[in-house]
Amino acid sequence: MKIVFLDRDTLGKDISLERFKEIGQLIVYETTTPTETLNRVKDADIVVTNKVVIDKYIMENSNIKLICVAATGTNNIDIQEAKNRAIEVKNVAGYSTSSVAQVTFTLVLDLIHRIDYYKNIVSSGQWSQSPIFTNLDKPFFELENKNWGIIGLGSIGTKVANIAKSFGCNVNYYSTSGTNYNDEFKQVSLDELLKNSDIISVHAPLNENTLNLLNFTNLNQIKDGAILVNTGRGGIINEKDLATIIDSKELYCGLDVLSEEPIKIENPLLKIINKDRLIIVPHIGWASIEARNRLLDGVYKNILQYIS
Repeated sequence: MKIVFLDRDTLGKDISLERFKEIGQLIVYETTTPTETLNRVKDADIVVTNKVVIDKYIMENSNIKLICVAATGTNNIDIQEAKNRAIEVKNVAGYSTSSVAQVTFTLVLDLIHRIDYYKNIVSSGQWSQSPIFTNLDKPFFELENKNWGIIGLGSIGTKVANIAKSFGCNVNYYSTSGTNYNDEFKQVSLDELLKNSDIISVHAPLNENTLNLLNFTNLNQIKDGAILVNTGRGGIINEKDLATIIDSKELYCGLDVLSEEPIKIENPLLKIINKDRLIIVPHIGWASIEARNRLLDGVYKNILQYIS
């Protein structure tokens, strides 16, 4: 078996691929451009990809037998063409639930507590010159008794809901598919969730139901001082509309995902005036050390299962 990893850099240098050498010939590429893909996979039996696209053209001109997606989403694979050609496609689900939930709370708590501001108060020497023992320039609130609205109550949304409940939050949710039901938490309409929530977190997939789900009209319904966090998928929040809203009302926002990644220099979110109201991190929610090890475990097991 010839196994080709197309974008090894997306897994991190701290994760070893040594065990895959026990299965067959291992070829590893750090990154792969669209023009390089075919040449690299045409003689491969097994292809491992995170974001590299494997489309009909690639399948038509190669001998691929198994495509392992080092992720949960398979939107970079032409699934129908794979079925037509009896090429197996295997992904890894559930590996990042704890990691994404943790990053969700990191963003929320950072926006509440303004840690960078207070860290600078100390490191700049301002606190040393203060006549009092504390600093209250940036008031913060407690999560207890606040309304936390969750958009998308899948495994990650449910994990966040339970952690929010442990903080004493009143948790409501909106199901983007209309099929998720959890009698532990109250299901509400999107409008009700946006109007009444102090914290809103997005954990939904990107599809025809969720593209631009949050836009200028309904973002305006969110109460002043509220926090909005998206660790689901970019494109669920219209970024141009969000940039306008952040500069027109008091909305605090944390984003781990964007419609285009890496972020384009012309993205309107990089040009907002109220920069203290926005935190953007480079799609790290899925990527704790433990999550990436679970992901690679899943890829390894998928290959062994296929071979057996």
